[in-house]
Amino acid sequence: MRDPDFQSGTPGLGYQAEPYQGRRELVREIDPTESYDDDAPLVMGRAALAHGRKPVPVRPRAMLTIPPVPVVSETTVQAGARKGRGATVNPPNRFETNAAAPFDDGWNTLTADLADLPPLATTLIRDASRSVISYNQSPDLGFDRAVNPYRGCEHGCVYCYARPTHAYLGYSPGLDFETKLLFKPEVAELLEKELRKPGYIARPLALGSNTDPYQPIDRTLKLTRAVLEVLDRFNHPVTIVTKSAGVLRDLDVLHGMAERNLVRVCISVTTLDANLARRMEPRAAAPTRRLQAIEQLARAGIPVGVLAAPMIPALNDAEMERILEAASRAGARWGGYILLRLPHELKQIFEDWLNQHFPDRAKHVLELIRETRAGALNEAKFGQRFSGTGVYADLLARRFERAAKQWGLDNRDKLDVTRFAAPAIAGMAEAQLSLF
Repeated sequence: MRDPDFQSGTPGLGYQAEPYQGRRELVREIDPTESYDDDAPLVMGRAALAHGRKPVPVRPRAMLTIPPVPVVSETTVQAGARKGRGATVNPPNRFETNAAAPFDDGWNTLTADLADLPPLATTLIRDASRSVISYNQSPDLGFDRAVNPYRGCEHGCVYCYARPTHAYLGYSPGLDFETKLLFKPEVAELLEKELRKPGYIARPLALGSNTDPYQPIDRTLKLTRAVLEVLDRFNHPVTIVTKSAGVLRDLDVLHGMAERNLVRVCISVTTLDANLARRMEPRAAAPTRRLQAIEQLARAGIPVGVLAAPMIPALNDAEMERILEAASRAGARWGGYILLRLPHELKQIFEDWLNQHFPDRAKHVLELIRETRAGALNEAKFGQRFSGTGVYADLLARRFERAAKQWGLDNRDKLDVTRFAAPAIAGMAEAQLSLF
């Protein structure tokens, strides 16, 4: 089915449709600082692993009938710190055999001042997936299913563990992850269809497990609200993880679900230092806005917690206790933390970012990370990947346990799964009565 929004550029959405090798994409020009303070007006109101299969690199179904997108190597986009972007490189896709090499064409293109380059636009690409619930069997996660309306995230958090998943789509986990975003326009309809399947058993569904459901583009597309409205009608429990104050837009839906014990919201607070936050997560809400979101959610009677993640040795881990205290004072009822993870290309992306922004301590930070990861920059073992091992990791765990107990961040209640029921389809009852 052809999407009408792609026919005329969708002026009402503020996006511009541009052809790309026979394909229509939405290109959005954004002020690099627009989403950092997250102060736009608010309207109150993985591949499935269930059968033991490993993820297979595939392109989105919407791309199957169009020419493949060429791999964007780290030299296709000028490397270096770009205003409003987190990653400083665009490493080659690990699944591709070819990559571009740097070449100066005589116009000093390799030494150009980044300040003279135009901002990197955000491109939206329609994802025509036929299902939206992804399942997992990970013992490290507190949920077995999730919905992600978007792939890629405009927040641009340099440490994001989800960056390598962009390689499955044919893109780079670097700058591509935060500038080439896939969205699922029919996510609500597909979700409802899956929830109506015979034999479906409700369990808490995670919203925002891979990319943030309230990233800046959701202000316009509102796909997250559409998902919540479906879950609300089905009385389906949901957990939300976000670092955006944009979650307050859906207070009306969340309040009704909270009254039935169907929702929990967790706000991720990485640092209380605004300058550090701007460098690490350039288009996410400022730390003060996240604490305000916790306060407003708590005041509305919505169970809310805080996730101090990721904790990065010698960069933000010294703030753990202060983050938990501030969140508790704002109304958070439980807390959690995760030690920095650097899977696949994220090692190169994070190391380059460190050298660009903190050259004086980059070596020390990497040494401490290796100390918590058995000498490497990443450890993928279940039971260890979120918390690490070794003296430094053990100390971090004890610090969290003590602070969480001190500030009463251990009040997480289980959601109600007994209310789930598929609502009647409009017109169905009348149609059945007509048979008699």
